[in-house]
Amino acid sequence: MREAGSHQDRAPACPGPDPRPHGPTRYRVPPGAVDTHAHVIGLPPAYPFVDSRSYTPPEATAERYLAMLDATGMSYGVLVQVSVHGTDNRLTVETLRAHRDRLRGIAVIPLGLRDRELAELKEAGIVGLRLNILYGGGIGFEQLDAYAALAREMGWHLQFLIDARDLVPLAPKLGTLPVPFVVDHWGHFPVSRGLDDPGFQTLLALLRDGGWVKLSGAYRNSVEGPPYADTIPFARLLHEAAPERCVWGSDWPHVAHWQAMMNVGELLDLLAEWVPDEAARKRVFVDNAHRLYGFEGVVPAGSAGG
Repeated sequence: MREAGSHQDRAPACPGPDPRPHGPTRYRVPPGAVDTHAHVIGLPPAYPFVDSRSYTPPEATAERYLAMLDATGMSYGVLVQVSVHGTDNRLTVETLRAHRDRLRGIAVIPLGLRDRELAELKEAGIVGLRLNILYGGGIGFEQLDAYAALAREMGWHLQFLIDARDLVPLAPKLGTLPVPFVVDHWGHFPVSRGLDDPGFQTLLALLRDGGWVKLSGAYRNSVEGPPYADTIPFARLLHEAAPERCVWGSDWPHVAHWQAMMNVGELLDLLAEWVPDEAARKRVFVDNAHRLYGFEGVVPAGSAGG
């Protein structure tokens, strides 16, 4: 039996996103741009939270997410199954089905689902599977081979929420995966470790060898805080290592973040420093993301950026 209050200590409430999102001030988001990392979150009892969660978020509705895309000029979005809902992908799948022309999704699933269940996920717009060893409610790397085989069978990729230092022992295995893999938030590590950090150098090597990375989560990696200038040399090296395999994500609604809440527009402005060249930025926003998530030829309805 848990002691009163102990669960709240382990899973503290975190704030919601800035309610007035805006686009970048330093450039125009190109038509067809994709936000490749966001979450929708429901509330219990309809959408229960897992007991093993690391934080307790507020509700984050599909309507608010789509309004953020419109306000920032983004044409498309990718919903990543949030850790607090564990392997209950219902809200993500419901949202995808309601917005097939604009959204794709990354699921978190147990092994052993029936063929019909897998087919339903794919039909809804799921294009990948997430493994997560940073937050409670995720699935780890113990059965990486089995998830890779399943992803290959389904035509999906794998997405990893992992500290860059944990990439070091995994690198030989990742180099042999039969499907593409994407590293969230470029390794989710404090930049105070430096450019020579073995984890960061391993990430660069994996990117040169074919891996993908999300240029996202600056506020998670920065030590200085806004405007996150200390992240710039790291992001530039990542982009240089794989300009054709970098994508951008807002990380909306910025869960498990208890410092000053940023506006998505501020994160977009940072990309002007991370990827200064306009044509290269367009590749990150559009070309790379369309290829990875399957948006080629899709025309979004009601998009401010399309």
